[in-house]
Amino acid sequence: MKESLQRMRKFVIIHILLFMVAIVFSDAPWPYALLVVAQLVYIPVLLRMVCTERDWFWKYYPYVAIPAYTAVVLGQVVSTRWDGWIATLYLLFTVYIALYGITRFLRRGFTNVEEFAIDLGLVYLAMGGGWYVAFVAGIDLGFSPLLTWLTAIHFHYSAFILPIFIGWIGRLHRSILYRWAVAALLAAPMIVAVGITFSRWIEMFSVLFYIYGFCAIIWIVWQLSFASSLQKWLLRIAFSALAVTITFSMLYVLSNGFGLFSVTIDFMLRFHGVLNCVIFALVGAIGWSLDVPPSSFVPLTFPRSGIRGRQVAEKIGQVGGHRGLSDELSVYGVSSGSVSPLIIRFYEHTLDFRLYASTHWHRWFKPFAFLYSFISKRTQQINLPLYSDAVEMTGNIFTLDEGLDEREKVRVWERKVGEQTIFTALYSQHKTNERMYMNIALPLPYSTMTGILELQAVDEGLQLTSKRTDPASDTGVYLSFNNRDLFTLPLQETFFIQETEKGNLKATHEMWIFSIPFLTIDYSIVYKGADEKRG
Repeated sequence: MKESLQRMRKFVIIHILLFMVAIVFSDAPWPYALLVVAQLVYIPVLLRMVCTERDWFWKYYPYVAIPAYTAVVLGQVVSTRWDGWIATLYLLFTVYIALYGITRFLRRGFTNVEEFAIDLGLVYLAMGGGWYVAFVAGIDLGFSPLLTWLTAIHFHYSAFILPIFIGWIGRLHRSILYRWAVAALLAAPMIVAVGITFSRWIEMFSVLFYIYGFCAIIWIVWQLSFASSLQKWLLRIAFSALAVTITFSMLYVLSNGFGLFSVTIDFMLRFHGVLNCVIFALVGAIGWSLDVPPSSFVPLTFPRSGIRGRQVAEKIGQVGGHRGLSDELSVYGVSSGSVSPLIIRFYEHTLDFRLYASTHWHRWFKPFAFLYSFISKRTQQINLPLYSDAVEMTGNIFTLDEGLDEREKVRVWERKVGEQTIFTALYSQHKTNERMYMNIALPLPYSTMTGILELQAVDEGLQLTSKRTDPASDTGVYLSFNNRDLFTLPLQETFFIQETEKGNLKATHEMWIFSIPFLTIDYSIVYKGADEKRG
């Protein structure tokens, strides 16, 4: 721990010295220091606190960071006709950071909103690098050089430093208020950029987003307990400064766009810029350096299938190894005393039933379903009809060749409509913390989508759902490209099956994306009867 602090201290000192060299030998106006200090001090120090894993990022970091920092210093102290090309070295560095942000996101997916805030901050920085190159190279983007430079500052402070700070706040606090505040603050940087380009009304709307997000975050910060009293007051001061800076932003928009006040860019640089640079960024960075809260994200470790794409068609073994999707439904805590015996029979003797399905794509999603159909017809996976007419789904249950899937008791249920394969799903099960889950894998090109469902008896029917009500639950829908990382998809599904008065079954399969319903499949499941059973 002591060695780590010493390395961090040396790291900070080196970057402060770089900044001092850039400023002392520069003849640029003083406001240029607002961007340079972010590039040479805040960004590397925050990266040191964010990127704690010794992986590929730090392995190749010197090869992109040293040229980038050199380019920033040279851009301040000398002027040549190659300035634009030299500045590109800094852009490449920010793209490298953005790639790391994307990698962090792909390791988790749509979960842990506080980590997503950090990921997006890392990605946004590349936009700041692009605007910086445009300013140095004198590229005409339709704005004055001053506005181009201010936009570069915007993406370094509001779009990089701020998301990282609010991400760390989220590691200490979780609430609906926090989630909405994060959504507003992460959307605002892009809305500001659009507003500057197209409309003062859009720009004002983005400032309103900031006001809401800042007010919520400031309130949360003042309620939180931190590692020490010093950290608590440093962060309270840092975040409270945002209340002042966003007020200046609103006055500037009203002045520039509507002429209601007289607020100049020089005034904004002296007060808004300095407050963000010194009070928010510097005091905030010092406060977080006292103790960075650990991430609450815990990678899921349940068994998953390694079958990809159409490999499954080549690796199916014999027919008849299994007659149902589960050998014994009681392992999920489901018994004939809690659900209809016919439902249990369906899962344990699936081939004794005929399935009729009616697919209903929600209106807003139909264009996406149409475009996806060109892919699904080739992959023969999730290849659902675009029409809602009832069709019979036929198929069979197969076993996999031994040793091809790390999960236990795997069986393949292939469903077809006519000659078209609709689903090829690999059913299994696993137990975590004494709770049994249905583990369903759908092989996709170069990847596998896995649905982890929890079973529960509801009104003599059976509900299977991927919705997570317990943070420790494995339920969810995931995508995997390797056997190490799981990408949590923004999908949820619920399958409810019950017995009808006629002694058959009906089921409803509903799916949501970002909690918005987009697909409903209604099933009519008919028991064939003893005389139609297969031997």
